[in-house]
Amino acid sequence: MPVYDLPRAELESYLPDIGEPADFDAFWAKTLAETRAFDLNLTVTPVDTGLRLVDVFDVEFAGFGGHPIKAWLTRPAAAVAGAGPLPAVVEYNGYGGGRGLPHEHLGWASAGYVSLYMDTRGQGSQWGSGGDTPDPVGSGPAVPGFLTRGLLDPADHFYRRVFTDAVRAVEAVRAVDGVDPTRVAVTGGSQGGGITLAVAGLVPGLLAAMPDVPFGSHFRRAVDVADTTPYTEITQYLSVHRGHADAAFRTLSYLDGVSFARRASAPALFSVALMDPICPPSTVYAAYNHYGALGGEPAKQLEVYPFNEHEGGAGHQFARQLHWLAELAGLAGLAGGGATPGHLEGNAR
Repeated sequence: MPVYDLPRAELESYLPDIGEPADFDAFWAKTLAETRAFDLNLTVTPVDTGLRLVDVFDVEFAGFGGHPIKAWLTRPAAAVAGAGPLPAVVEYNGYGGGRGLPHEHLGWASAGYVSLYMDTRGQGSQWGSGGDTPDPVGSGPAVPGFLTRGLLDPADHFYRRVFTDAVRAVEAVRAVDGVDPTRVAVTGGSQGGGITLAVAGLVPGLLAAMPDVPFGSHFRRAVDVADTTPYTEITQYLSVHRGHADAAFRTLSYLDGVSFARRASAPALFSVALMDPICPPSTVYAAYNHYGALGGEPAKQLEVYPFNEHEGGAGHQFARQLHWLAELAGLAGLAGGGATPGHLEGNAR
């Protein structure tokens, strides 16, 4: 589609006031404290996949409400690894997808990292190879999809649970034997990019954040501009529930990627596509331009794809990430990563 959002010069200086709630930090501190009252219950189980150059593990840990969350963990095989703890990358998937199959997530392990690919609760049936994590929490009336589940109260919203799961995923990988807990990065595209921003704003001490064409920022503008799902789920809901707009946007203000981005302290590599009809460029720039404002102004970069839609940079962006993250992780110039030989175990906390 043609460029439809703000001119690029305006995008580069776009710093909207999104109406952040005064108790944003208190809301999330309470949410995470309630979740951490549950044991992490981390299990890391070896899986025979037929892959010989990477080791694969089926991971489960306690997320929001103590609910079990699944993930795949892959890492360079002990037989081909060197010595020393490895940096790790936690990856979050796009809207409606699940963790799929482990051989679909080999890029980061091939580059010398421990890779944890988190399943998204309640998703995994719209595309890809499926998911394995139910969401045992219900909601009130909602449009098909996930954006309007719990739309009238931030405590009930679907993404409160998902973002909390994602924070616990970082805690889980940091508890895995052979991982350097000081070198953990987070990444994802679209919905995964939005989850990445949430984690970057909630978890201190991350090595890096790499949100690609992130979803879930500047909700008010996204609903006004986007004419395709998922944002139109909100439009459809409000077209039926005509008196719920104030409550809906109040709930979304606790989930907005711009607010999380403001609090982030890790170096960041973003991507944006200027013809993206799903995540309008202005919503991505809103998060990028605000990124780190309350987190010490960390280094940040934005890769711009002027002629792409929601696919963004795709494989080209991953190639960019590989080199950028290697510099931060201390892997640049190495022929391969290092890992401690032997059995991988989880240290539950």
